[in-house]
Amino acid sequence: MIVACLLLIVKGVVDAVDGELARMRERPSHVGRFWDTVADTIGLIALMLAFGSVLEWDLRLTGGMILAILFQYSLFNHFSIRLRASGSGDTTSRMDERKRPDAHPWEKQRNVKIFHTIYLVCFYWQDRIVTALTGRGSKNLSVELSSSSALGYGMQSIVFACLAVIERLDFLPTLVLGVNNAIFAFAVLYSRFGATRS
Repeated sequence: MIVACLLLIVKGVVDAVDGELARMRERPSHVGRFWDTVADTIGLIALMLAFGSVLEWDLRLTGGMILAILFQYSLFNHFSIRLRASGSGDTTSRMDERKRPDAHPWEKQRNVKIFHTIYLVCFYWQDRIVTALTGRGSKNLSVELSSSSALGYGMQSIVFACLAVIERLDFLPTLVLGVNNAIFAFAVLYSRFGATRS
């Protein structure tokens, strides 16, 4: 399990470096944007099924863990996209992904179409729910982004690996369904009700 968790971290680092290189070279990719979500989800489901098997979780617990983590990842991504959309980064990711983007000159429209369709079918519903829950948010999103960053793929991969190293993977349900959902609720409630808007 430790190796699986460490590979998850390596995958996250490679993913982050790849995305940053694309931004630095000013060659973002719609296919890459959609593929990141698909790959993260495949990794998450495989890892949770493995944890569920080793730790003898009930299938409902495993399913609940997967669903909770998907929403937790979505919340962090939501605030990251909102910040970039305000002028702080590239616009490859959008708040509303219903409209199929046009391929950049360095990618094929056919591939964009395929991955956009997969994204809409499998993930768009999460975006809509998170958007409905969060409301307008604060002016600079600092509290929302800071708190929800603990729920992002990278941080969660590190936490899972630490739990594997100290042999406390049995704590995962408490972490994901308790602590992480409390962070999720705080970020959502702050975004909707507690943020001072100017």
